[in-house]
Amino acid sequence: MTRHFRSFSRAAVTVVALTQLVACAPRHPLRHQLVYVDREPPAARVEVVTVRPGAEFAWVPGYWRWERNDYAWAPGHWERAPHGRAAWVAGRWRRDRRGWYFAPGHWR
Repeated sequence: MTRHFRSFSRAAVTVVALTQLVACAPRHPLRHQLVYVDREPPAARVEVVTVRPGAEFAWVPGYWRWERNDYAWAPGHWERAPHGRAAWVAGRWRRDRRGWYFAPGHWR
């Protein structure tokens, strides 16, 4: 095997490993950057909760997210709990002296 080929093979393995790491990243980031908004979010939409796909799933309700200078609706969905006794705590908009900000939902 030539030196050039071995170098290429290591690079290919590294790319595959990094791709798999990114694919396995959690859907909910561990750190949340606060974005302050100067106007109150709209009232939550009424959602139709579909049939639970299994006992290990919890409904994650939809919410208004801030996107490109306006509110955009993020629809609710079923999500598999990380363990049997986990419960989903829904995110919510809060207000302080700097304005409105979203406190994301989490498993407890």
